[in-house]
Amino acid sequence: MADTQDTPTGASEHAHILTHTEASPPLVAFDFDGTLTVRDSFTAFLKWRVGGGRWMLGMIRLAPAALSYLFHRDRGRIKAAAVREFLKGVPQARLEAQARTFAETHAQSLFRPDALAVWRRWRAQGAKLVIVTASPDLVVAPFARGIGADLLIGSKLAFDLNGKVTGALAGPNCRGPEKVVRLRDTFGEHVKLAAAYGDTSGDTEMLAIAQERGYRIFKGKPG
Repeated sequence: MADTQDTPTGASEHAHILTHTEASPPLVAFDFDGTLTVRDSFTAFLKWRVGGGRWMLGMIRLAPAALSYLFHRDRGRIKAAAVREFLKGVPQARLEAQARTFAETHAQSLFRPDALAVWRRWRAQGAKLVIVTASPDLVVAPFARGIGADLLIGSKLAFDLNGKVTGALAGPNCRGPEKVVRLRDTFGEHVKLAAAYGDTSGDTEMLAIAQERGYRIFKGKPG
């Protein structure tokens, strides 16, 4: 989502930031699904959007893609298959409006209260708070705005010239090493995190560049 992404600074500015780290706010990264939330937000959004019957039909039609995943283990491919099945041809404006409605109606049932408490603690310390997620940024963006994220980094949906979902991802799935690639693209090659929080192997590389590493530390359930 363009409205949630900062524009990367130039190389000289990166050097200035790295030279004067004492003047820079701490940079803290949170995974979204399973870390800030209790379950996968993209799956929940798709099911909510299409309804139970269409969801079940779609899952049956995705069975071959699910079977092939057992061999290639490429989460980006199976995510793209789900995008083709459930979102292909949907106008971007309509999808953004639906994502806002979904966030408004489901935030309280998705967010972990203990994760939000840590988020607010870092906010009180003046940290720059970044959500780094494999879910499409378009779906997560309303949640990110709702909790005041400074930046959202996520997977991107591809749109055609008419602004409709093509059924593919625009670029790599933002998971595993790609999370660090995207952080470096934004904050510079030598980016370091004051803290990072995640809950799967897809967060390992991001956690490795953090001073404080929170792996599966959030257990809270929505009230």
